[in-house]
Amino acid sequence: MSKELLGALSALEEEKGIKKEVVIEALQAALVSAYKRNYGQAQNVQVVFDEKKGDMHVYSVKTVVDDVTDDQLQVSLDDALQINKGYELGDEIKFEVTPKNFGRIAAQTAKQVIMQRVREAERENVFDEYSKYEDELVTGTVERQDTRFVYINLDKVEAVMGAKDEMPNEVYRPQDRIKVYVTKVENATKGPQVFVSRTAPGMLKRLFEQEVPEIYDGTVEIVSIAREAGDRAKVAVRSNSKDIDPVGTAVGPKGQRVQTIVNELHGENMDIVEWDEDNARYIANALNPAEVIDVIFDDDNDRACTVIVPDYQLSLAIGKKGQNARLAAKLTGFKIDIKSETEAKEFFATKQTSDDTHETGDENDQLQDKSITNDQSDEDSQTEKPDNSQTDADKATVDDPSDSTTVNEQNIN
Repeated sequence: MSKELLGALSALEEEKGIKKEVVIEALQAALVSAYKRNYGQAQNVQVVFDEKKGDMHVYSVKTVVDDVTDDQLQVSLDDALQINKGYELGDEIKFEVTPKNFGRIAAQTAKQVIMQRVREAERENVFDEYSKYEDELVTGTVERQDTRFVYINLDKVEAVMGAKDEMPNEVYRPQDRIKVYVTKVENATKGPQVFVSRTAPGMLKRLFEQEVPEIYDGTVEIVSIAREAGDRAKVAVRSNSKDIDPVGTAVGPKGQRVQTIVNELHGENMDIVEWDEDNARYIANALNPAEVIDVIFDDDNDRACTVIVPDYQLSLAIGKKGQNARLAAKLTGFKIDIKSETEAKEFFATKQTSDDTHETGDENDQLQDKSITNDQSDEDSQTEKPDNSQTDADKATVDDPSDSTTVNEQNIN
């Protein structure tokens, strides 16, 4: 037992990186529980491991008192002084109580503790390894699929891909090799749990980094991504070098770079657009391939705008089932209302007419209030000669119709 245990502890430290002290501490705690389970719960017990010999010793720890009320936890001062003249009240004395057959119990417990520690260490190592892959691409093998997940073997751990992370245009078959994006790694009780996706915008970003060296090194930057996975995506890019065209760099010669990504995603179409610090130009770029005549921002909402396009390009700007407009809104962060040139002219003409009517109504109200005030002033002048202060009040009423009612009521009274 002693030699085997010492050898096992050394092997664990060398092969698994598990320190002896960690295993010994866990082993001693487990042996305390085993002793109490087999020989009595009431005792205050300590287990000490002899690291030189590999032996386990069990001690019952008792406190020195005047009057003993619990002989399993206490020892009288008289008895303590017979052991050592230096003991005082409150001291603790250890009495060895190692059972004769405790070696067998210790061996069984040691085996269980070591196996448990090995499993824990392996789980921790796997977690440490795969947590580094969060927000990164990894390649795995499809193992199986059920109603909830696709299970993917990543060598040391099995990753899961939920329904929302599966591409609608893909079928996953056992033994298929696929690239996936690691969205989250959790250190669960039964071991690390790795969650992966093929629909996350981050996957598209990593694919571009793999295919476009200028994006990988930061010369060209991906500012924003909007995806409807498996169908279409828009990617906004900008250049950190005035000599490099960001869109052309991302697309590649004859479209080879972007085509590689499209192939990886089984036909998901890509619109690469240039980001611009001018929001109007950025929104116009985002609506590619449609031509934009003007972008008018909402006075009441700085994240909303109306985009005007040629009549014949309205359907193109909106896209199939509104997809082009929807992706452009996601990409830019703006609420976008698209109108044809004809619709825009009618809309703004109607709006102008409405505004003019409203202003005319306000002017008529002001004239009516002015007339009422003047009439009332004439009546007052027939019965009472106004002083200079009253004349000033009448002038204020004309200039500010909102105060005329109050002044007139005062005059009537």
